[in-house]
Amino acid sequence: MIPFSITKDELNELPLGQFDGKIYLIDEPDQVEEAVDFLEDQGMIGFDTETKPSFRKGQFNHVSLLQLSTREQAFVFRLNKIGFPDPLRSLLEKENLLKIGAAVHDDIKALRKLTDSFYPQSFFDLNDELKKVGFHNVGVRNLCGMVLKMRISKSEQVSNWEAETLTEKQLRYAATDAWACVEVFQVLQEEGMLDSLFNR
Repeated sequence: MIPFSITKDELNELPLGQFDGKIYLIDEPDQVEEAVDFLEDQGMIGFDTETKPSFRKGQFNHVSLLQLSTREQAFVFRLNKIGFPDPLRSLLEKENLLKIGAAVHDDIKALRKLTDSFYPQSFFDLNDELKKVGFHNVGVRNLCGMVLKMRISKSEQVSNWEAETLTEKQLRYAATDAWACVEVFQVLQEEGMLDSLFNR
């Protein structure tokens, strides 16, 4: 039985978990098309972004990473190195590919700053939608606790996403957030807990 709420103590008692599939780092423009071709063939993908933290008032940083994940494979695009290429933008605008994230409004707003025209479609925001079916706690960390029965680490959250080389720990953290979104969605869908959202 999946609960609709979780306390901080309950969350902290859960075992640590993370994405343990294959991670593809895309940091060269010529790697983009092959990754996008693969992702286009999926029915749904997890979605997240990371931005280098800003510690000075008034300082603004552009999105550093875009993470897109299936249940087995995660793709980490280093936007600070490759920009926001057309094939990637088109993928996020694709109507028949469901993109699942949490608080996607903020991510989309940040991605819009990278381009003149961006019309994202078919995004499913776990935070907004799951409140409609009765969840009291949302956010990737809480949802992982309630649905996947695991705790995901947030230790890399404020690390430097524009470092010359990203560590294995950073990549694993980034991939986990996108993977967790699609994993939570699919588990809830299999349990029939999303039926009311899609049968309206």
